Amino acid sequence: MSQSALKTRTIATTTSASRSRAGLRVLPVLAVAMTVLLAGCAQRDSITVGAIPDDYRTNHPIVIAEKNQKIDLPVGAGDRGMTGSQRDTLLGFLDGYDKSAASTLTIQIPSGSANEVAATAAGRDFARLAVASGIKRNRIVVTSYQAGSSEASAPVRVSYIAVKAQTDKCGRWPEDLLETSENKHYADFGCSYQNNLAAQMANPADLLGPRKQTPIDAERRGNVIDGYRNAPFYSPTPATEVQY
Repeated sequence: MSQSALKTRTIATTTSASRSRAGLRVLPVLAVAMTVLLAGCAQRDSITVGAIPDDYRTNHPIVIAEKNQKIDLPVGAGDRGMTGSQRDTLLGFLDGYDKSAASTLTIQIPSGSANEVAATAAGRDFARLAVASGIKRNRIVVTSYQAGSSEASAPVRVSYIAVKAQTDKCGRWPEDLLETSENKHYADFGCSYQNNLAAQMANPADLLGPRKQTPIDAERRGNVIDGYRNAPFYSPTPATEVQY
């Protein structure tokens, strides 16, 4: 082999080795780049999913706040005192009064109406019925309000403040229901359900946390355990083949 041919072969071998080393250096760089791209895809998906806050409990939250409980009791101009129907209605209304909270019970009698005299007599009877129901006399306030017309009869209004679970009013339609490109609930979705749930809460404090457990009935617990111990042993009947 001539000297020039040997020199050419040596240069070719050196170039090939350099390219191999360069390729080995490129491989880790490509691996890191692929890892960054995959991480970027995963992060993008999580952002897309987490950016859709669509929960009726968030849109229509149930809150605990004071609410004015009131009822209007119609009184005829010819009535002389409380009627049986008014008595039953008022007792049902006072059933929701919390005697432990002892809020003020207000009885408003119309003034200047056609039934002013009858409403005044009925209002006194309403106050007596409230005292008989267990409401303290010093928590009852009898006042008057100006009637809208002197020729019409106005009701006697009974009211008190109570802590209730409540939510916002339903019937909000700010957008067209057909606008569903984002696949979200419409504005009024779940509102009636939340209102019904709030109305069924006898004790709004149950939404804040569990109540303290009452002491167990040791006698009842012993009876249940004895019944379990003395129960006859149950042996399942083996399955048999049915002949047709």
